[in-house]
Amino acid sequence: MSITVNGLPVPLPTDPRVSLLDLLREELQLSGTKKGCNQGACGACTVLVDGQRIISCLALAVQYDGREVTTVEGLAQGGVLHPLQAAFVEHDGFQCGYCTPGQICSAIGMAAEVKRGVPSHVTGDLSAETIALDRDELRERMSGNLCRCGAHNGIVDAIFEVYAGTEAAE
Repeated sequence: MSITVNGLPVPLPTDPRVSLLDLLREELQLSGTKKGCNQGACGACTVLVDGQRIISCLALAVQYDGREVTTVEGLAQGGVLHPLQAAFVEHDGFQCGYCTPGQICSAIGMAAEVKRGVPSHVTGDLSAETIALDRDELRERMSGNLCRCGAHNGIVDAIFEVYAGTEAAE
């Protein structure tokens, strides 16, 4: 039994009670994914599993046998930042940086949801073939990721720059 984390196979923990977050942070030393509230309310621990965003503090590692987990550390390719990581730097989308990894992983998953046509609470036309990612739609979709230090406008600007007006999620 194993999962793939950032492209590398990783054996699952022998204790089935280990959360995916604790596997990443404590056993694999991937400290980018943060433990915020440890109750699924803040989004600091958001990672991608098979391209979909999940809250890793509420997930047991054994649930993801055979699946692909991507953390913020796995987004850069060959030393080149993912476009969203670069946009966060450009737009000052972080202040303390604690929520940044979860915000970035969540935004990538959110963009994939938009591409698949998954509506949100504020999506105006549920029968439309495409969803326009305007700032209201973006804010609603990212509302599960909290920023406590005031970088919210930079976060929205970075995500909007990379994903608004496009059909592509990546």
